[in-house]
Amino acid sequence: MSNRIIPVVKRKQIIELSDSGKRADGRSLTDYRNIEIIIGQINKAEGSATVIIGGTRVTAGVKFEIGDPFSDTPDEGVMQVSAEFVPFASPEFEPGKPDETAVELARVVDRGLRESKILDTSKLCIVPGKKVWICHVDLYILDHCGNLIDTAALAGLCALLSAKMPEVKVKGEAVEMTGKKLPMPLSGNVPINVTLAKIGDKLFIDPSFEEEEVLDCRLSVAFMQKGDDEKSLMICAMQKGEAGYLTADEAVRAVELAKLKSQELRSLVSSKVNVNG
Repeated sequence: MSNRIIPVVKRKQIIELSDSGKRADGRSLTDYRNIEIIIGQINKAEGSATVIIGGTRVTAGVKFEIGDPFSDTPDEGVMQVSAEFVPFASPEFEPGKPDETAVELARVVDRGLRESKILDTSKLCIVPGKKVWICHVDLYILDHCGNLIDTAALAGLCALLSAKMPEVKVKGEAVEMTGKKLPMPLSGNVPINVTLAKIGDKLFIDPSFEEEEVLDCRLSVAFMQKGDDEKSLMICAMQKGEAGYLTADEAVRAVELAKLKSQELRSLVSSKVNVNG
């Protein structure tokens, strides 16, 4: 059987199974795979977390360095998100410069964190116009079995929520490390990302690798909430991927599903780290 025929057969099987509300791994269309969150595995990082969804594993680390502010925000620090696809995580990953998939993943995770304003960058300023903290959120994809976006977004979020910031003292022109750690300047706005795949006329929460191979399109929605206040829940970021389309009704249903599942994930995160800033 050729490589072109295999996805067609897989897609047919997935669609036929979904007609009865089931998936190949036994889940319903709205179920996540098993989720595990492990906090603080990287001792040298200021904060770290490993998230496993099904077989997909992502480790995130937070590090700080002192740098120059952007010219248009001289009194604010900087947050940067990067993603590295470790070659052994998938036959599709190759060593070298990040490809467009890695760049897209970093941007989607960055957008949810940035638009929620979870990190108060004004408090990362050391010397206005001269020195600020640059907060790096580095994502390492260690195993790819589908739904990298939600796994990476949860890992980055939990790493930030568990991090501590280095303390410095300013003496004239010099900036000196004290060796102490300070609480992160978090706003309490916690973004939770939920990804759905459209295959045929069905929406699949947390698509597996096999489902991603045959999907029509993908929608990722990040909802932010201030602490435990459910009334503050709102969309802070959204990303559509792949060439297919969603009808207006499908888009509304996808957002409603994402909102519901985001609260389940939020409860899981809350059981592992402080989400109240």
